[in-house]
Amino acid sequence: MNPAVGLLLFVGTLLYAYVEALVKLFVPTKRKSIRGELVLVTGAARGLGRATAREFARHQSRLVLWDIETHGLKETAAECERLGATVHTFVVDCSKREEIYSAAEKVKKEIGDVSILVNNAGVITTADLLSTQDHQIEKMFEINILAHMWTTRAFLPTMMDNNHGHIVTVASAAGQFVTSFMVAYCSSKFAAVGFHKALTEELSTLGKDGIKTTCLCPVFMNTGFVKNPST
Repeated sequence: MNPAVGLLLFVGTLLYAYVEALVKLFVPTKRKSIRGELVLVTGAARGLGRATAREFARHQSRLVLWDIETHGLKETAAECERLGATVHTFVVDCSKREEIYSAAEKVKKEIGDVSILVNNAGVITTADLLSTQDHQIEKMFEINILAHMWTTRAFLPTMMDNNHGHIVTVASAAGQFVTSFMVAYCSSKFAAVGFHKALTEELSTLGKDGIKTTCLCPVFMNTGFVKNPST
């Protein structure tokens, strides 16, 4: 794509988003109550996952937090508990399907039915394609997209039985626009956006109008994976 055309598309999309946000600021849509809902957030030890968990805690949701990083997970749980939330933590490696399914069964048996699933866990490696190691590419796809499928497959059946639930896909602006030295990462995030769109369409086709979906595409965030992120 011509760089000038790409820039125009980016600026147009950005302006549309700001106008939409401004309209919603003055004409807000009715927000649904999430009080008492059982919310599972993956990648909750830091960054966007921790911020998301805190926000749900403020709205008096019950929380299930997953992450591979034990120390950060405990810190997030403590913050949420200080806000008055009930919190359950599980150390889970979201790159491993078996761990996801095992932890999901424990959640269902010991805590209850998850009604809001936030697929937030993600990893990034910044390097040109030929310098990126095979295992790094595999890890990005295992966590950034395959984990979304495994967690959704684990918790969606109950949501469908109740026709009630919400699945949040945390993708990235890199799932909308590409950048150099992030070929594998961009590819995994484009896949996440596609997963969200296809799942949304499928739920509509099946008549499950009580199950909502949301896709987030944040820009660069300083979460510790990359120092001083910029483009």
